[in-house]
Amino acid sequence: MDNVERLSLLSSDMQLEVNAQNEVACQPIIDGKQQPAIPISEVVMPGGKRMKVLKTLLTSACERNCNYCPFRAGRNMRRATFKPEELARVYMYMFRANLVEGLFLSSGVIGGGIKTQDKLIDTANILRNKYKYRGYMHLKLMPGAEYDQVQRSMELASRVSANLEGANEKRLPTLAPMKEFDTELFQQLKWIEDIRQKVSPRNSWNGRWASSTTQFVVGPAGETDLEIIATSDYLYKNTRLARSYYMAFNPVRDTPFENLPAENPMREHRLYQSSFLLRDYGFSMEDMPFTKNGNLPLDIDPKLAWAKDNLKHSPVEVNRATREELLRVPGFGPVGVKRILKARGQKQITNLKHLQKLGVVYKRAAPFVLLNGRQPSHQLSLI
Repeated sequence: MDNVERLSLLSSDMQLEVNAQNEVACQPIIDGKQQPAIPISEVVMPGGKRMKVLKTLLTSACERNCNYCPFRAGRNMRRATFKPEELARVYMYMFRANLVEGLFLSSGVIGGGIKTQDKLIDTANILRNKYKYRGYMHLKLMPGAEYDQVQRSMELASRVSANLEGANEKRLPTLAPMKEFDTELFQQLKWIEDIRQKVSPRNSWNGRWASSTTQFVVGPAGETDLEIIATSDYLYKNTRLARSYYMAFNPVRDTPFENLPAENPMREHRLYQSSFLLRDYGFSMEDMPFTKNGNLPLDIDPKLAWAKDNLKHSPVEVNRATREELLRVPGFGPVGVKRILKARGQKQITNLKHLQKLGVVYKRAAPFVLLNGRQPSHQLSLI
């Protein structure tokens, strides 16, 4: 199996990593021959920039037996493996050809998490120091990786991730019987913040510490939304987590979960909305509209649900409200609120047309705001 064929195989089953908007197929031509297609993910970066990222594995062989995973030990599938130098070389070929702009690198676990993490670090080190690569690189932290390995990964990567998969120590064994929630996974996310607090990033590739993320598999372990969001909230507050990802479960053939139903994608969407409210909008766990069974309603977004309970009879005065108060209004996001604060410093905002020009979703906001003491809902028909 040549390098392109291996890369095609290793990149094709990366659907378990959800931080991509869409994929395109890249088919290199070498010596006049069209090669196997390699999926390239389009990822939205902080600030809205879109980037073409190669998401791949060092190896699809794995000694772990996670019940949802296509790479689980014993599953009948075609496997492939790269050595660190091989993967670094083929990635640089694609980067120099302008086929990709960034790398997301993970791996199956072979020989334990420590040994596997060493190989991921070796690959990143070759890219940064041999090939002088200065682009985006996301490195996965293997279950069981040690403190010094976490630090070295943070020095080499733009972003690192330790995927919890389960909402807590009670739920993880259903998903991944061989993983330890606290000592193998959760501890790494706490180490990341400990390193940021105690160690200077002067030895990192760009003089800054890598950001960090995690991911949850939603559905098959029977967890509630409250359990998932509570863990995300803790991580946002205590580890400066950049983002939580949520993967609505889809069954994979020839795994123990192959006959379980797929999770509703709307549940994943509501989890993301709640997560962003906690991270970016100043909401708390107490503000989340959890039902009695601990889940979020699927038929209404959580911000609108909160506003209907709290702002319907106490609308927000746009010309006097604080940033924190404005962020609670449906249709107002961080960018729109920044524009509102700037605009009202120059002139009073008196109608919905003005809000429309500022780029906010004025129709969602109208029932919950006042403009100079007057509710503007009646203006909607005039716009």
